[in-house]
Amino acid sequence: MSDTPVAAELAGTRRSTSATVPPNILRALAATAAEDGVDLGPLFASVGLDESLLSSPDLRVSYRQGAAVIEQAVALIGDERLGLRVGAAQHPTTWGLLGFALMASDTLEHAITTGVKYQNLSGAMLVWSAAWEPDGFVVRVALPDPALYPAVAVFLIEEAFASAVALIRLGFGSEFTPGRVEFAFAAPGDAKPFDELFGCPMVFGAAHNRLVFAPAWARTVLPGRDPVAHASTLQLLDGELAEPRVRQELLELLEISIAQALPTVPTFAEQARRHSASERTLRRRLAECGTTYEQLVDGVRRERVELLLRRPEHTLRDIAHQAGFSDERALRRAVRRWHGIGPLELRDRLG
Repeated sequence: MSDTPVAAELAGTRRSTSATVPPNILRALAATAAEDGVDLGPLFASVGLDESLLSSPDLRVSYRQGAAVIEQAVALIGDERLGLRVGAAQHPTTWGLLGFALMASDTLEHAITTGVKYQNLSGAMLVWSAAWEPDGFVVRVALPDPALYPAVAVFLIEEAFASAVALIRLGFGSEFTPGRVEFAFAAPGDAKPFDELFGCPMVFGAAHNRLVFAPAWARTVLPGRDPVAHASTLQLLDGELAEPRVRQELLELLEISIAQALPTVPTFAEQARRHSASERTLRRRLAECGTTYEQLVDGVRRERVELLLRRPEHTLRDIAHQAGFSDERALRRAVRRWHGIGPLELRDRLG
């Protein structure tokens, strides 16, 4: 399922504008790997991370650094269900202050909506959403970039739903089961680990990644409900959101929307409407971050091209189209501007 691990030289090309993810998942991954006798220290070093800094509450890693470590860890450990194991082993404290807010919420629905609101503080590497749908209260997760490495995408989806179910069972007990779980990836050769963990109907190859809760479970009052503690914790979380790094999160959201839309690039006016801002305000906010919308688009295209070049099945024509270039000549000009070499030579280096 996995391609060749990310080349170490790419660590130096990662844009600081993506350094917004707390390394919570990487910490949990390292702990699970250690149980198997695998030291991930060299992998962290290969993408420019000092393993000793992972315990720092202020550390932020880029999305691509996290994806690079996960991809290589899955290949190194050799466990295709690594995401399930990492997710199932988590505890509310893994999510820091947000985990406490979830435990103090009124109901399961309230806890989930709180988690979705503050997901940028949790170290989430997926885009979470939640809403009532005809079949129940539904949590969805989506990939920030549909072209993400396949093994990383499967790991993140498994980890997301496994951690959600594990945390809920810590509150309600082992009798909790979701109504249904739907995965957008193909069915595994052995579905037994999924059956053992979720214990409910499952669908593979679905249109979306969905975790469905029966209305009765969604409205169940949490045993740790504490309105005062919940409110005071949210004040602290709001303070974290107001810190300067929220600007970085704006850039991350814009990058995600661009990546999801490729080969079409959303206009700046469309982005302003999505963020409920005027074009002038959004342009000013980007200027405060030291960048422009055009630079963000260029950066996302660059990452998409580098990703696709690592997969030999893609022709230059395919890559040009998927990255939103008009033709191969435009792709060649862009790659030479970024790297000083042509796309075929870059493919050799990345391989």
